[in-house]
Amino acid sequence: MATREGRVHSSCIGEKVRVVITGKGGVGKTTLAALLAHRFARVGRTVLAVDGDPQQNLACTLGLSASDVQSIVPLSERKEYIAEKIGAVPGRGGFMVLNPDTADVVDRFSYPAGDGIRLLVLGGVKNAGSGCLCPEYTLLSAILRSAKYLPGDVVLLDTPAGLEHFGRAVAQGFSIALVVTDTSFNGRAVARELCRLAHECGIPLVTLVTNKAPVNGRDFVRNDLPPGLVSREIEIPDDPCIRAHEPSVVSVLDEECPAARAVGRLARAISPGW
Repeated sequence: MATREGRVHSSCIGEKVRVVITGKGGVGKTTLAALLAHRFARVGRTVLAVDGDPQQNLACTLGLSASDVQSIVPLSERKEYIAEKIGAVPGRGGFMVLNPDTADVVDRFSYPAGDGIRLLVLGGVKNAGSGCLCPEYTLLSAILRSAKYLPGDVVLLDTPAGLEHFGRAVAQGFSIALVVTDTSFNGRAVARELCRLAHECGIPLVTLVTNKAPVNGRDFVRNDLPPGLVSREIEIPDDPCIRAHEPSVVSVLDEECPAARAVGRLARAISPGW
């Protein structure tokens, strides 16, 4: 496992950590989010894990039971809360509140997901990337914009492929982007575009994470990137321990598998004072 750590942005030191995890589907974003959540929690940091992917796999990856997963109601389906905060709902018309107060959302709708970890499931929104002003999208965007005010030392946002889904809101609420890729052509192409988008959005610290990496995998991916887009690069090795224990990552950490050790180094790079 090779690591090259670049500059550490001042927003990561002595302050709350707000991380968006993005990349092509299938490269391991959700697994990485869950591993980081447990790793931070095990050193005493309080963690809010936010599932922004409509597939909603973060709960089981964190280790929740099947019955607990089935009991989760995503925010996008909580019509009473949406009406309370936004005002207008489909079919009823009325004016919409575009900057709602969502300070109570974690207390009301998050789920325990391990010692020191809360899980907030956003759910899916149709047409979210096309300038949608639907109440669901307005609410979820407001939550992400105010991520720095959400409870928790660390907030980790697992996203669908791409930053467009909540691009502006993510840029306002998160100071670190982890762009995850493997060494496949498609994974590298998406990572290149996401690094550019994160940089253009103004996210201060962009980290390239090469997951399932063979020897020299990071160098292979790095050659695709224009200079100046990435502040830091790190590799997570291809580790059969992940596949052996999926969907939950808890046993991966308990056994201190190679991937878990690499994630520990990533966590220390994200938050040097942990």
